[in-house]
Amino acid sequence: MTDHALPAIGTVQGKVLFASPMWSLVRLLVLFVVTGFIAIPLLSTALGALKTKGDLRTNPFGLPTQWLWGNYADVLSRPQVWEMLGNSLSIGIITVLITLAVAAPAAFAFAHLKFFGEQLLLNYLLLGLTFPFATAILPLFLQIRDLGLLDTHWGIILPQVAFALASSVLLMRNAFRQVPDELVEAALIDGASYARIFFSIVVPLSLPILSTVAIITFVNSWNNYLLPLVVLNSTAQYTWPLGLMQFQGLYATDWPLILTYVTVTIMPAIIVFVVAQRYIVAGLTAGAVKA
Repeated sequence: MTDHALPAIGTVQGKVLFASPMWSLVRLLVLFVVTGFIAIPLLSTALGALKTKGDLRTNPFGLPTQWLWGNYADVLSRPQVWEMLGNSLSIGIITVLITLAVAAPAAFAFAHLKFFGEQLLLNYLLLGLTFPFATAILPLFLQIRDLGLLDTHWGIILPQVAFALASSVLLMRNAFRQVPDELVEAALIDGASYARIFFSIVVPLSLPILSTVAIITFVNSWNNYLLPLVVLNSTAQYTWPLGLMQFQGLYATDWPLILTYVTVTIMPAIIVFVVAQRYIVAGLTAGAVKA
């Protein structure tokens, strides 16, 4: 047997190993464990909202002995809750739209155009991935104050867009590179401009990665606590994480009611992930292989 046959045999053996029933069982067990780590806290929170205070203390992880659906009715009947959810929703949507509008053309340029300083500019942009958000909060606050954006939603939206650009451009650039250069060159020969190529060819072929970036950006905005805490002063402008802190201060001893508020406010992000998980997986793997 020649040495050239050894890699092929190793490859075949590897495929057999990963396709074996034992390996399938291991993967299934790992999935069950990971699912448990994620699902148990969520279910405990949702069920805790339906318990009495005593039941929550003595039976934190089990089913309620008495189902109190009135907690959800109590929270959902409060106008402040809907106001804070509306604030978070508007901030998240605007952040997503601006991020896509800026990052997508930039990623297309880095993927299909050649220009002086291209790599230097890309490396400078990607430095944002190594810059912790918390370390920038003081200079960011001073800049927002100087621009007169304190206690406004734009004081949250613009910094969120800035911090989302690096990862968004990186993800979309890798996906846009999967669009064949021959297709772009053929469109240029036919007289199409780069803008026409971007909107008519690249964007329709890259909907999974655009959806992925939109979902990640929205969820990050939805869960952002530190920036709204620093920027916002009036309760009418509060997002739901700040509303949760205020709600907890008012009902510090009523943990079932607090868990109800938490369940109501995290459900939109969970629904977005569940509905769009197919696009998230497709988008994250779009640039994994370069033909």
